Amino acid sequence: MAPIDTDDSTSAGEGEELRAGRRRAARYVVPVAVMGVAAATIGLVPALADSGDPDLPKITAEQLLQKMAESDTEQLSGTVRISTDLGLPDLGGLESGLMSGMSGGPGGADGGDGSAADPSAKLTELVSGSHTLRVAADGPDRQKVSLIEDAAEYSLIHDGKDVWGYDSKSNEVYHSTAPDGAERSGKSAKDVPATPKDFAEEALKSVDDTTSVTVGGTAQVAGRDAYRLVVEPKQKGSTVGAITVAVDAETGTPLKFTLTPASGGAAVVDAGFTKVSFAKPDASTFDFTPPEGAKATEGDEAKAPEHGRKGEHGPGKGTPSVPGKDGADGAADLKGMKVIGEGWNSIATFDTGAQGLPTGAAAGDLSGMGDLGGFLGSLGDQVKGDFGSGTVFKTRLVNALITDDGKVYAGAVTKDALVKAADAAK
Repeated sequence: MAPIDTDDSTSAGEGEELRAGRRRAARYVVPVAVMGVAAATIGLVPALADSGDPDLPKITAEQLLQKMAESDTEQLSGTVRISTDLGLPDLGGLESGLMSGMSGGPGGADGGDGSAADPSAKLTELVSGSHTLRVAADGPDRQKVSLIEDAAEYSLIHDGKDVWGYDSKSNEVYHSTAPDGAERSGKSAKDVPATPKDFAEEALKSVDDTTSVTVGGTAQVAGRDAYRLVVEPKQKGSTVGAITVAVDAETGTPLKFTLTPASGGAAVVDAGFTKVSFAKPDASTFDFTPPEGAKATEGDEAKAPEHGRKGEHGPGKGTPSVPGKDGADGAADLKGMKVIGEGWNSIATFDTGAQGLPTGAAAGDLSGMGDLGGFLGSLGDQVKGDFGSGTVFKTRLVNALITDDGKVYAGAVTKDALVKAADAAK
């Protein structure tokens, strides 16, 4: 498949227009935020059905970004398939438990008093494996996403000021109230990517002078003709290989998002429509009445008195954006947090103030920590440098160095880049 347009060289004026177009696309590519998935920081799935390379008019990267920015899609429904492969070991669900704990969900850091229908805990299941979602949107005030499980279903419905979560397996209901304009003023603690549009919005936040943006041909996704927008880091040292967004040729709506790692192999995140319609969903789609006998929890009741309230964008509250120039936004409330480096090589660093973390020599004996010890040990590589010693905990996308004196360096960068950053900070 030959690229349609791969020339990203521009004059000064054209370059400024391209950057402006990228900023507009980053802001407006998701005209309707559909709530879903947690912490997905994506192999190609056959069900996503790229069934040929349609013959479409040529388009430049700038024109395609502009098409996305000007998309007025506010109504859609369909089925989305999401596959996530961060390279985490299979520990019988322990990894999901850890993610749930970080988000303050049931059995997590809040002491286990949360609701099984709380989206901040329930949707962390999407951090690994393959999942099917049914989604629908009708303007900024009505969205629904349903996670289809074996003999069960979890649904999250936003209808006006009401946000409902329902878990059929436990017959539990979660209810909270959306602040006025929440869907237009940035991510809230419950908002995480669910559709290709959501993932694309996060990825385009990283588009700057350290990024190559090209059009890499065409595709057909969910029976619709699309262009492929390819986003690649220009810098060395990033774990991100490329991000490909299939953009609907007619509406400018992202239909599929694929993030492949620099190390090769299967995609880290692959999210795409298998069926999609841009017709107005039936109003009854967003109706919800708690079933008789269901256990109901109000949002305020599910929160511990202080846990998780400071900085709704702190750890576990919301999804980290694809690392880049703005990659630390989601952790801005961490005390002492700062970002070193630029673009795709940005590294977030902070000091935990703790000593004797299970790193370095201590990491060799994690048996007392049970499955958690095995989880940490399986991810860790011992490293040394001018900074001292520590352990790099790694996934196929995000890596983190924890030094023996409690400092943390994390980003979508290689192990060597983390060590170099720690040495430079010494």
